[in-house]
Amino acid sequence: MARKKAKYFYNPHTLSYERVEKTIKGTLRKTSAFLVVALFLAGIIVTLLYFFYDSPKERMLKRELDMLSLQYNLLGKRMDKAAEMLAQIQEKDDNIYRIIFEADPVSEDARKAGYGGVDWYRNLEGYDHSQLMGSMTKKLDQLSRRIYIQQQSYEEVLMMAKNKASMLAAIPAIQPLNNKNLQWIASGYGYRIHPIYKTTKMHTGIDFTAPKGTDVYVTGNGVVEEQMQSGTGYGNHVIVNHGYGYKTLYAHLDEVIVAPGQKVTRGQVVGRVGNTGASVAPHLHYEVIRNGEKIDPANYFFNELAPEEYEKVVELASRSNQSFD
Repeated sequence: MARKKAKYFYNPHTLSYERVEKTIKGTLRKTSAFLVVALFLAGIIVTLLYFFYDSPKERMLKRELDMLSLQYNLLGKRMDKAAEMLAQIQEKDDNIYRIIFEADPVSEDARKAGYGGVDWYRNLEGYDHSQLMGSMTKKLDQLSRRIYIQQQSYEEVLMMAKNKASMLAAIPAIQPLNNKNLQWIASGYGYRIHPIYKTTKMHTGIDFTAPKGTDVYVTGNGVVEEQMQSGTGYGNHVIVNHGYGYKTLYAHLDEVIVAPGQKVTRGQVVGRVGNTGASVAPHLHYEVIRNGEKIDPANYFFNELAPEEYEKVVELASRSNQSFD
């Protein structure tokens, strides 16, 4: 067995070579220095590998993340397309279906209810893709809410469609007098000259001139809400509640032949033309009231007039002249 070679060092004080004697302390010092250098180099290598080189598993996870991000973006575009289609459905619902049934459109506030204020998406913060996840979640929540509101609207429209027959029978749709030749329209809806005060005043109905005692017909099915005998204002008059937000008023009657609470059907006689109340000549003052607002009755004569007759009614009612009450 070969003997391990001894190590010597030159001692300048004794001018001779002396044998190097190994000590435990020296050995530990060298070993510690070696370990420190080794750990330092290992740290540099690990750092380089961690920040600049991916492990096979990390590369696989990154590919999956890239794929998920791509799918998120594609899904976002599909949701945007679905939102556009839903907006078109909402547009038809508000401006076609609900108008057919005389229903108010669904307000934008109702369609967007439940959003804003408290941030419900804080649990998605703090991640690399927080903005993408939060945006997608908000879009999905909003789309779900809008779909729910639209579903409720269609259910309401469906109920209105089922009640269409009774609704169409109730909505005012004929002239209150047998006025086939359109000769009795004297003054229409709008600002007219008051017959007594000779000042311009809003006239909230249509005046039909007709001989005293002429039959007055109710213009839609309903219930008599008010029957009043009076020497002022509207004079003897009748108010019929048709439901669906509609009421009609028949004023200055000579005779009233219905009673409060009585059910009436379109075309039934409710009174006769007179000259009672604030009236200057025998005539019928007729009003249509929808949701508490007095509107132009000429828009509600469509059930018995041809298009050219309807245009003539509108023309006659729009003339600027003096009213009869």
